Order: sequence, then C-alpha cells, then structure tokens
Amino acid sequence: MTASLINADPKVMMGKPVIAGTRITVELVLEKLAAGDSIEDIQQAHPHLSREGILAAIQYASDVLRSDVIYPAAKQNA
Repeated sequence: MTASLINADPKVMMGKPVIAGTRITVELVLEKLAAGDSIEDIQQAHPHLSREGILAAIQYASDVLRSDVIYPAAKQNA
C-alpha cells in the first residue's frame, strides 16, 4: 500500500517523494513529526491528508533507510 500512496515525479516538488495527490513531501511530514507535531496536528494543518498517507510517508522513510545505502559517519559531539 505504501508504494501507491507515495509518488516521486521530477515535475512535482523537484522529484522529492510526496504523498500521492498532494505536494506534501515525505520530508515535510518527518520534519513536522520531529518537531513534535502529532498526526492529528499534521491533518489539521493539511486537512486533505489522510492518516494512511502520513503513515505511508513514515513507512517510506523507514524503507529508504533500510535499503542498501552507505551512510556517512555521524558527527560526534565533543
């Protein structure tokens, strides 16, 4: 289900993955969640978003991080 709810099209938001039928990027959803917004807060700000779409954005991000990618070393706080 996640695949059908997340689209990436070079003509929409410079190709960033978005929730299908919107210009709301996965990145924006994650930023709002990281800032402490709840799913309900995001839906209030963007009433056309479904709970399923927001959850698909989270799942998409998880899938991308799980893929075979080599990550740069995290910065250590001194």
